[in-house]
Amino acid sequence: MLAAWSLGAVPIHASALPLNENDIATERFGNDAPWYEDNIPFFEASDPLLTRIWYYRWELFRAHQRDLGARGYISTEFLGDVGWQREPYASLNDASAFHIAEGRWLRDRRYTDDYVNFLYEGGGNDRHFSEGIAGAVWGRYLADGDAMGATRHLDAMRHVYNLWDDHFDFDRGLYWIEPLLDATEYTISSIDASGGKDGFRGGDAFRPSINAYMFDNALAISRIAALTGDTATATDYDARAVDLKAHVEADLWSPTLDHFVDRYQKSTDFVRAWQPIRGRELVGYLPWTVDMVTGDQRYAAAWRHSLAPTELGGAKGLRTAEPSYPYYMRQYRYDAATGARECQWNGPAWPFQTTQALTGMANLIEGPAQSIVTRSDYVRLLRQYAAQHMLGDHPDLQEDYDADSGRPIVGLARSHHYFHSGFDDLVVTGLAGLRPRADDNLEVAPLIPADPADPEYLRWFALQDLPYHGHLVTILWDADGTRYGHGAGLSLLVDNVPVAHTARPERIVVPLARKAPPPIARPIDLAVNVVRSAYPSGSASVNAEPEALHGALDGRVWFFPETPNGWPTTGSAHDWDWFAVDFGAPTRLHRAELAFYVEGQAFAVPSAYRLQIETRRGWTDVPAATLPAAVANGVTRIEWPATTGRRLRLLVKRPAQGAVRLVELKAF
Repeated sequence: MLAAWSLGAVPIHASALPLNENDIATERFGNDAPWYEDNIPFFEASDPLLTRIWYYRWELFRAHQRDLGARGYISTEFLGDVGWQREPYASLNDASAFHIAEGRWLRDRRYTDDYVNFLYEGGGNDRHFSEGIAGAVWGRYLADGDAMGATRHLDAMRHVYNLWDDHFDFDRGLYWIEPLLDATEYTISSIDASGGKDGFRGGDAFRPSINAYMFDNALAISRIAALTGDTATATDYDARAVDLKAHVEADLWSPTLDHFVDRYQKSTDFVRAWQPIRGRELVGYLPWTVDMVTGDQRYAAAWRHSLAPTELGGAKGLRTAEPSYPYYMRQYRYDAATGARECQWNGPAWPFQTTQALTGMANLIEGPAQSIVTRSDYVRLLRQYAAQHMLGDHPDLQEDYDADSGRPIVGLARSHHYFHSGFDDLVVTGLAGLRPRADDNLEVAPLIPADPADPEYLRWFALQDLPYHGHLVTILWDADGTRYGHGAGLSLLVDNVPVAHTARPERIVVPLARKAPPPIARPIDLAVNVVRSAYPSGSASVNAEPEALHGALDGRVWFFPETPNGWPTTGSAHDWDWFAVDFGAPTRLHRAELAFYVEGQAFAVPSAYRLQIETRRGWTDVPAATLPAAVANGVTRIEWPATTGRRLRLLVKRPAQGAVRLVELKAF
């Protein structure tokens, strides 16, 4: 329902925003607060867990930003290195769409802009896994309105799209993929293709996932081409999307299961080509994730299975397969080093597909009227998902979970703070209800129950300073008007000016002329070592192991205790130790950033430090008037008049207790 309101009835004046961003950033992030205060939208809700996980997910996002120097920033999936990543960048393309969807809500657009450049111009979209990256780039454009940021990759998007012809059956009009390369090993198709004996490889199938991604990519390419005036490409890719939608609906919908399912692409001793799989999986909701079938009520019945406790709706998470499947939760694969259980998709709850399912559910609710799922269902499942982020008394998102107990399954060292999903975008576009659009309108439709008696009712929430089309948008819900001082109901502010208000949490659409997005600043970290055998290179007075040296120059900054990174002075008998970076040639420098990790009695900031440049006269202190105090679990910034030297050296004095850990040294 469209809210009835009058722009002329709204007082148009600057208004104090309710959230003190400096105080919140300091409370949540300590000395690292400046990054967040400069970048993120701020949020709170009457459910403190939603508030807590909102800020944790931005901490997760920051931790996974890897600075590649001249190549810019990318998002990683694991904090540490894994054997299947793209070397030497530590990138993987399967979760890139989530990374872009989350990052589009930052004020500094460099993170997603650099990443998209890397994916399309730097070879990052290597099709290691199936992907919906073009669709995500269009989604970014809907948020920031930067047409150039989307259109400059059009040729590369078309090229990558056509490379997927190697997974397209031209007779059937559908894409197929092996579940492992769909980032979902041990699914029904791969397990049953082996006769229940395995499932890591094999099981090639026409899946709802890859076909949904390719539909979304085709539609995005069509719309991006239209921005450039390329009507031929726009028409071509729109037709591809229409044709793919028709084949998905005709061939991947199972009337027996009331669900979209896989069909086998080839036969084995146990399955026949074109035979549908025998059970429901969460991946069957991908057509709604990309708005492929949201307007067609024939398929809405599939969502009953997401709510049924004996089907996909686990007590603590959405199951990837139903308990009725004979191989549900059977463990096939274990980590060789530890014996711990490894990744499988035959029932565990995965944040990856939970994100996709919740996106699809929001799209369904925002579409034509249906009676299957409600706003209350959405909020309940979002809260359930938020609870998965907690490991004991602190947030630490893992790879997968038991949907009945809520406990993590894999739990390997690599699993800590895993960035293979989204969450904050679900709050923005679902809970708070900002629905990004390509036109000059701002649409807000919160997915919260309107009935105070509903168990999922929220008494209040605030989403403040969300960047949208060159403006900063604030959405306030205040049931009784006592929380934020903008009256009872839903209030919408643009650039700190009230523009709309309604008494109920219902749809508001206001005209909003877009402004040109601010330019992107791109200072280049000259100290990043991407290729371990190349310059810049590190050396140290102690603990000069290659990985420790590389860790302090690898472009990654985080302060999580579970996954240490960087160069430590642990075990040193020296009063002063040093870490140096050799640039390989004389380099003009004027600024540095130091990140020190502090934890209990183990690590502390140095009791004193010096920063030196090796010039023709030897090592000399940088000509800074004063050195700022070293910052714990944050960034210490040092500036000086530009000086040329081949090496930069940091000297650290032993702290009163513990050792020093240099997380990262950056030089500009």
